[in-house]
Amino acid sequence: MAYFAKLGTGNIVEKVISINNAVITDANGVEQEQLGNDFINKLYNTRDVWKQTSYNNNIRKNYAGVGYTYDQQRDAFIPPKPYNSWILNEDTCRWDAPVVKPNDGQNYKWNETIQNWELI
Repeated sequence: MAYFAKLGTGNIVEKVISINNAVITDANGVEQEQLGNDFINKLYNTRDVWKQTSYNNNIRKNYAGVGYTYDQQRDAFIPPKPYNSWILNEDTCRWDAPVVKPNDGQNYKWNETIQNWELI
């Protein structure tokens, strides 16, 4: 299956759908994203913007989800920022806490007020 994310205002993902890989495969056996865009827009009789996404993160860093943002410069899907203090990891395009979570086998949750991990 091939997966495509519909982009709305601000390049925010509004929905993700799957289509058969055969739809995006050209005569030479090469997957072409534009074939998927054309197929989906014809199917729904729209002119929406769709971007291919991948469960195994082979393209665009992360599998798109509703509420994710497509960043055109990074060519990546970025999840919503969980807390104001968190920082975007440029390699993964995911948000990292400004303090590393303890790895001591105990359960922690992030406390934005103190900007640190709290033992649950």
